[in-house]
Amino acid sequence: MKFTFIIDPIARLDPGHDTSVALMEAAQVLGHEVWITQANSLGVIDGKASALLQPVQLTPVTLVDGLWVAATPWFEVGQPERRLLEEMDAVFMRTDPPVTVPYLYATYILDYVDPAKTLVINAPQGIRAANEKMYALQFTQAIPETIVSQDKQVIREFLERKGAAIIKPLGGKAGEGILFLDPGDRNFNSLVEISTFQAQVPVMVQTYLPEAKLGDKRIILLNGEPIGAVNRVPTGKEFRGNMAVGGRVAQTDISDRERDICAQLAPTLRRDGLLFVGIDIIGGYLTEVNVTSPTGIREIDRLDNIRLGQQVVEWIVKRP
Repeated sequence: MKFTFIIDPIARLDPGHDTSVALMEAAQVLGHEVWITQANSLGVIDGKASALLQPVQLTPVTLVDGLWVAATPWFEVGQPERRLLEEMDAVFMRTDPPVTVPYLYATYILDYVDPAKTLVINAPQGIRAANEKMYALQFTQAIPETIVSQDKQVIREFLERKGAAIIKPLGGKAGEGILFLDPGDRNFNSLVEISTFQAQVPVMVQTYLPEAKLGDKRIILLNGEPIGAVNRVPTGKEFRGNMAVGGRVAQTDISDRERDICAQLAPTLRRDGLLFVGIDIIGGYLTEVNVTSPTGIREIDRLDNIRLGQQVVEWIVKRP
């Protein structure tokens, strides 16, 4: 089969961390063709989506003393050629957020890939529908108490009622811009003004979950089913567990409560074509649904001695 990955420039990827590389490696190891492109090379010609594609050959990472080690160089790309995306069996949209206007335009172009010929992961209409913060709000039995507002007084009243809260930008990624709110903080007004761009942009405000100090669990879902998890534990004085801000990763299991949350999400994820998803859970509560380029496979594989990328590729090959 032919697999295409729409990624950020490959030279910027970390082969020992990036899930995109793990998926590409898995496809190659299982004998499939692997092609790469970038969102800014997508276009529509004669009503069909095309892209400037390059074949890529990877040298898979190896596990040495519990760490992934990459060769130098770890990839080799061939000459680019413009091809129709419907010539591919599967196309992974793996450009990192934030979801900017160019990102949205790329999803509009992917609407012109014939779904009868090519599986796009995740579905472009699903990506557009699923803001990674707002999407979780529909699962009312799974989330902590949450509001979305740009009104300082509304946020203040929520904070006073809950005692402590977390404020999140709706378009953030990797923990960027997440703030801890304390009712007694004299910087409250400034923090809200900065986060909301002077009440012009809404933000998400959630009850602070003290269990966050024990970790922020990332669970990978394939077609709505949990296939692996990793716990991300804050370090030092940092309250965020995100790996991008220094969170320590630890092996973990998926609890019955967490499996129930996955079951709550599964029908909606399948309906929206969100086949490869990473959800974040703190203290038994869903906090985010990551659909753009969810990560975590490398860490789960290293800690659990499994190969989730191969599981994903095999599922694609076997699906009707």
